[in-house]
Order: sequence, then structure tokens, then C-alpha cells
Amino acid sequence: MNPLTEIRNRFAPVLMALGVNPHDYLGLIRSAQDAKFGDYQANMAMPLAKKLSQPPKSVADNIAAQIQVSDLCDPPQVAGPGFINLKLSESWLQSRLQLALTDDRLGVPFAKLPSTIVIDFSSPNVAKPMHVGHIRSTVIGDALSKTLRFLGHRVITDNHLGDWGTQFGMIIYGYKHFLDQSEYDRNPVGHLSNLYRLVRQLIDYRDSLAALPKAEQLKSDLTMKLKEQQASTVPSDKEAAKERQKELTRLQEKLTEIDEETTSHHNKIEKVNGDASLKSLADQHPDIDSSVLAETALLHADDVENGSLWKQVLPHCREDIERIYRRLNITFDHQHGESFYHEMLGPVVASLKERQLLTESDGAQCVFLDGFETPMIVQKRDGAYLYSTSDLATIQYRVETWNPDTILYVVDHRQHEHFEKLFAAAAKWDYDKVRLIHVSFGTVLGDDGKPFKTRAGDTVGLESLLDEAESRARTVLERIRGESPESTLDSNIDETATVIGIGALKYADLSQNRASDYKFSYDKMLELKGNTATYSQYCYARVQGIFREGNFDSSKIRAAAKPFRLENEIERKLAIAIVRFGESLDEVVHDYRPNMLAQYLFELTQTFFKFYDQCHVVRAESDDLKSSRLQLCELTARTIRTGLSLLGIDVVERM
Repeated sequence: MNPLTEIRNRFAPVLMALGVNPHDYLGLIRSAQDAKFGDYQANMAMPLAKKLSQPPKSVADNIAAQIQVSDLCDPPQVAGPGFINLKLSESWLQSRLQLALTDDRLGVPFAKLPSTIVIDFSSPNVAKPMHVGHIRSTVIGDALSKTLRFLGHRVITDNHLGDWGTQFGMIIYGYKHFLDQSEYDRNPVGHLSNLYRLVRQLIDYRDSLAALPKAEQLKSDLTMKLKEQQASTVPSDKEAAKERQKELTRLQEKLTEIDEETTSHHNKIEKVNGDASLKSLADQHPDIDSSVLAETALLHADDVENGSLWKQVLPHCREDIERIYRRLNITFDHQHGESFYHEMLGPVVASLKERQLLTESDGAQCVFLDGFETPMIVQKRDGAYLYSTSDLATIQYRVETWNPDTILYVVDHRQHEHFEKLFAAAAKWDYDKVRLIHVSFGTVLGDDGKPFKTRAGDTVGLESLLDEAESRARTVLERIRGESPESTLDSNIDETATVIGIGALKYADLSQNRASDYKFSYDKMLELKGNTATYSQYCYARVQGIFREGNFDSSKIRAAAKPFRLENEIERKLAIAIVRFGESLDEVVHDYRPNMLAQYLFELTQTFFKFYDQCHVVRAESDDLKSSRLQLCELTARTIRTGLSLLGIDVVERM
């Protein structure tokens, strides 16, 4: 039983009797910020007072007198202008602790109405190495799938791989023109990645040569406009002066943006011009951009040669990505790439046309949607299909194959408009019974507040990120051992460093509000104090150390299941934190935010260490008190282990 949910359930009939919709007010019942006010606080009396034309305190007194919570809480207390404070009763708390102790699920019930949920996450382009930008989708999607499954939902994970399209046109072009057979035989994945990067660099060079004159002209125009605006007289009228300043700011921001774009073009051009071999290749392949598109078109048209090359290189590309997933310990139920839907795209367009949902615009087939300035194109004038066509085919396949209630797309916020259009088009296409939700997320930033890159300005590869995390974790472990000579560190320090390093990397992302950008820091993610996986892993290992010190067996502690004795405030606070585990999971799935579970684990860990500092466990004053405290330790450790596992993070027995 989730105490917050149960308390809200008790308030619902009372609110209904007042003639209001309970759901408008139940969200105002929350955990109390200060323990002196109890465990929970209901703050709906103030907004209700206006609606009911009654004093807030009278409304609160009336609600407090009506709610039936005697089996759950001490008598409700009304404080201040109308706050209703609730404190969980000792008898209820005791019963919940006993249930959690003996239950493999820590007393967390299964969902009353389980759903079928498809989660689309990670979704890299397999033609190139995974980079730091893939970490968020991958770990957020994995954490959501694990949490939803734990709560009893039927979850189907599907990795919508980019194994088709222009990126493979680049690899095919590179294979045909730049292949080093001996290098390919020695290291196929590495060589294919190099071919992709080479073709990408040559295309970027051509694009920058074409775009630079226009960018420089725009920069010159903006510079002149900015100087003119700066030289203009500041108006005496406050509103006019304010508008002048707004225009100055807008021009400066636009100039900064175009300056960065111009610099980027110069850098791409200089990298090629400054390398004789690259410049020679660029001169030999002046039409590389259009040639790559032609190779892509041949692949899509089932050309024998390009199809054969695609089948040859795809397994190598897939294996490279699978190696990263193995290191992250992430698996999928299905990995249907874009190629899987290739034969379905024509029928999708035909179905849309049959339902009179298509309009021809400049030779392209489009779905016009209310509320959008531009349509969603599903087939270009040359007959080529787009991501939107593939995504519609994917919805059709998933609905007809798995009949889900909900499909979650864990994709970065920059795709927001695409998904809005996709969902609107799917609804018009009669796929309006399934809930389609874009679980968006922000960008991983460096210390400079810009997207996290290497010193050379390249996107950070995900594999190098994992290597660095493990290396730094090993350093932390060696420091712990150096500071504590009596430490019984695992003999296999590399294995422990892997668990801690990968866990720290995942948690650094999952502990952030997914909607926000965040600054990445190796040092912060491995801190032994603070909201890190390492902190909670250290807490778990500390409990195991207590058990080893006293030669206690956690399974026997559970089997004995003696009454809890919560003799001081910190013991009760730890007990409250433990029984709120289910609450944290409900908060995760309410808006698909794993950071709510990370925050819960951080607070539980903080509370445990306060308990550990204040309360003797092995040397408790009596056997009953020792049993109670050992049970609190066991529950804390198991809750941390379970919570971290739902975030895709392992624990270690020793640190």
C-alpha cells in the first residue's frame, strides 16, 4: 500500500461530498516538508474556500472531521489558516514494515489496472559509433521499462534502429571508392566507421564551401545593423528604450549564432584544405553529396549490388552497437530497424490516399494538419519516403502486433514538432485509440554550457565515455583502500570498478530532470557524498559490512521477522523513508521521470547514514533493539538494491 495514494483515496469521497471534482485537489496532498507538521500535509482548504465561500479554516476543520483515516493515521490536525497535517500511526507503520520485511517486493503492490506499453528508446544510427547523445534515451528508456514491469505492466521494448537511409548511402559510397581491403579484413567495424566519417567530412566540406559566402554576408549585414542600433540615440520614453534594448539583444544573439556558424564552416574547410590527401580526395569527388543520395536511392530501389553491400556491412555495424549495450547491460525485446518497415511504406501511403488524407504539394504527397504551418510529407516528388512514413508504418505494425494501450517515444526534445505532427496524423489515420507520448529530454552539456564535446570539438564517443567512467571509478576505489587499510575490497577491483563506473554514468543522467539540459562532470558523478549512485552503492556495501561484522545472515533476519522498535526520531524517519518506496515509483511513472526514484534513493541513503551515526546496531542496548535495527538495515539495503536495479544499476558487496 502506497501511503500517499491511500491518504488521497480517503480524501476523495469527502471532496466529492463538497460538490467538487476530487482530482482537482488531491494533488495538493503531499509529503510534509517539515517533520514537525507530520508526515503528510493537505493544502486544499485555501483554494476550496474561495469556491465554497467559506473561511479556509472552517473548510479544513470540516474535511478533517469527515475523513476516515483512523486505521492509517493519528487524528488529523488543522494548523495555521487551514493546513491539514497527518501523521502515520505507529500501528500502521509497524504493519507496513513487517510486510516489507517478509515480501520480495518490499510491500509494493502490482498495478490494479495493468497496461500494455511499448517503449521506443535508444534508436541509434548503426552506420556510425554511438556517442554521448545516445546515453539519455538509452538509460531513461531502460529505467522506465524496468520500473513499469516491476509495477506489473506488460512492457515491450523496441529499439528503432537507423539501419537504412542516407547513412548507409555514405558507407556504400565509401566502400566503393575508399575501401582499404586489408584494414577492412583486420577491423571491419573500425574501418566502416572511418569510411563513414570520411564521406561525412567530404560532404560537410562541400556544404560549407557553398554555405560560407551567404553566412559571411549575413554576418556582415548583422554587424552593420548592430553598430547602427548601438549608435542610435537612446529614447527618453521608457517603453521605446526597452524596445531598443530588446532589438540590441536580438541582434547580438543572432550575430553570435551566425558567427559560430561561420566559424564552423571555416573549420570544416580548413581541415580539408590543410590536409593534402583530404584535399585531393575532395577534388576527385566534387559531386559526393549527390552521389551519396544516388547510392541511397539505389539501395531503396532494391539494387542488387547495393543491397548485397548493405547485407555485408550491417552485421558488423550491429555488433559494434551490441557491444556497447552489453557494457551497459541493456537488452531489448525487439530491435526493428527502419529496413524492417521498408516494404510497408508503399502500402502506408496508399492507405492514406485511400482515406483521402493526402494532398499533393509541389509534387510531394503531404498530410495537412490543423494547427501546423507546414504539412507532414510522407513521399517526396521523386518517390522517396521519409522518417514520417516509416514512423507511421511503425505505429501501424505495433498496434496490429501488440495492441498496446500506450507507446512511449524516448527521444530528445528537438524532435518535438515531428512527434506532434506524427501523433496528429496517426489520429486522423484512425490510430487514435492508442496513447502516443513523446518522453522528451534535454542535452548533455560540458562545463562551457554547450553540448558536451572533446577538446578537438568532436562529439564524445559513448565507448570512450564508458572507458573513462570505469577508469575514474578504479581511482576512487584505490583511494578508499588507501585511506582505509583494513578495507576488505573485492579482489577483482576491475569488476567492481565496472559496476561503480557504469552505475555512476547512468545515475548522473537519470538523477536529472529529463526535460532539462545538464552539465556533465566525471568528478561529481563519483562523489561518495551527494546525489550519486556511488553514495547509494556505498550505503548498501556499508550494510553488508555490518552483517559481516556481526556474522548476520540477511535471509535469517527476514525469516525471524521480530517486532520493530522505533525508539527515537531517526529510527521512525528511516522507517517512513522505507515505506515510501512505492510512492517514488508512482511518481516515476506519473510523468515518466526516473529522477524521482533517484531523488528518493538519495534521501533514503542520507537518512540511513544519520541513523547509523546515531544508533548502535551490533552493540545495541538490548537484543530486541538490535533485531529491530538489523531489520531496518536489511530493509534499507534491499530497497537501495531494488531501486538501483530499476535504474539499471548494480550494487557491490564491498567498497
